[in-house]
Amino acid sequence: MLIWNLRIKMKSFQFTVLLSILLQGAICAQEEFPKVIAQEGDGIYSLLRRHGVSPTKHYNKFVSLNAEDLGEDESLFMGRSYVLPDTLATKKVEEIDQGITYPIFGEDFKKVDAVSKRLNKTVYYLISGHGGPDPGAVEKYRGKLISEDEYAYDVTLRLARELVSHGAEVHLIVQDENDGIRDSRLLELDTDETVQSNTIPLSQLERLKQRSKAVNDLYLKNSGKYQRLLVTHVDSRSEGTNIDVFFYHHEKSKNGKKLAESIHRTFFRKYKKFQPNRLYNGTFMERSSLYMVKNTLPAMAYIEIGNIRNKKDQRRILDPDNRQALAKWISEGILLDYESSETTISK
Repeated sequence: MLIWNLRIKMKSFQFTVLLSILLQGAICAQEEFPKVIAQEGDGIYSLLRRHGVSPTKHYNKFVSLNAEDLGEDESLFMGRSYVLPDTLATKKVEEIDQGITYPIFGEDFKKVDAVSKRLNKTVYYLISGHGGPDPGAVEKYRGKLISEDEYAYDVTLRLARELVSHGAEVHLIVQDENDGIRDSRLLELDTDETVQSNTIPLSQLERLKQRSKAVNDLYLKNSGKYQRLLVTHVDSRSEGTNIDVFFYHHEKSKNGKKLAESIHRTFFRKYKKFQPNRLYNGTFMERSSLYMVKNTLPAMAYIEIGNIRNKKDQRRILDPDNRQALAKWISEGILLDYESSETTISK
């Protein structure tokens, strides 16, 4: 079990001075950073990726460098020049800053920058669907087997990283010590996921009981804190069925409904901004019959991110930039939910 609550502290005066000099140098040298021109249809992810910069690692740095030249929802303006992060300078700062890291995110992504304290004093439980002996929905893609659990887990890791960057305490209920965030299209299927370091049972009912108990035990230990649960799945329908991201909540949970609605509203706004010619048809609705919806204590949202058998949905699921966008949009919906919430913390 991992408990994360981001607290960045300087260890010594010398460390502070050295880091300050490096950061000031980076700021002073900003005009020497490479600049690129945004093309039609560019977003931050595609722009960074095209120029060999990892969006997952350097998105926030790009935003801070170009804040005055970004539109609504951090959009780019075609024809405008943008400063690329100096990845070498960033690496030097990271080498000196030996603060809190999160190995579960993988070697390339274990260092998490503190973006804000907007989620301080909040607790989030994240569950990725299936895992262990159960891969969930499976499909063949270019002759290789792809599975629901691997892609749900990757999106969940990315979401956890986003929440941690805003100061949240995050509990990953399902974990795979060998699979961090992976910037590749084809994610290898394995069966070594665990729940709180415990083997995942063969029986579906026992698997669900194991997860709900893990969440409920932690929920009771954290009584009095602001707590929410997110469960992420990939759907499986007929090959011709293209679906948008949609959400479930408990019928009697006002806070669960509000959480699902906040994320849904964020997706609606993002689609309208970035895909204006495509109507967003994702929904949020109650579905209390689902075991994890019915048997967990925190207010929760259950998320389906696409149909693994549909070619259009596969583009959303397989592309690592799209998985990162999914995680970021979900996190923005979570921020919207928290910052518009009253002080109630239970269902």
